[in-house]
Amino acid sequence: MNSQMVTITNFDIVGEEAMVAFGRQLSKSLPWPLIITLQGDLGVGKTTLSRGVLQGLGHKGAVKSPTYTLVEPYTLDIGMVYHFDLYRLVDAEELDYMGFTDYLEDAALCLIEWPERGEGFLPTADVSISIMHENDGRRVTVQAYSANGEKLVTQIVKGISA
Repeated sequence: MNSQMVTITNFDIVGEEAMVAFGRQLSKSLPWPLIITLQGDLGVGKTTLSRGVLQGLGHKGAVKSPTYTLVEPYTLDIGMVYHFDLYRLVDAEELDYMGFTDYLEDAALCLIEWPERGEGFLPTADVSISIMHENDGRRVTVQAYSANGEKLVTQIVKGISA
């Protein structure tokens, strides 16, 4: 992760439907190409948020966690979207063996769960989203690390304020 933080914004979200709706809101503002990392404990809502983003981009089918496949590709109107789950990586070097950089070259959007498992092989994310349990809901912290990331955060704040 880049040590130069551009923008940080926090959101409080209660319930699965609200997390999906937040993902849909994100999808309305995505500049291309974009790498988003998703961090948080098991079951905190990373895949639920990804489902909202993918549905907001027009995906009609199921969105499952790519825990066992490592990556789920989606061909959408905006281009290729890759949803990664690195939880089962034994060594970050496995990303090199699976041709991770080829995915990045082809992607309009990469959603990467458990990015810490790929540390040293992942490029700097445009946006990092951290999800934590808080009271009856979740605290979602969005950090921007690039101009595209900052655009996204600014648009989310505008969209939620409107």
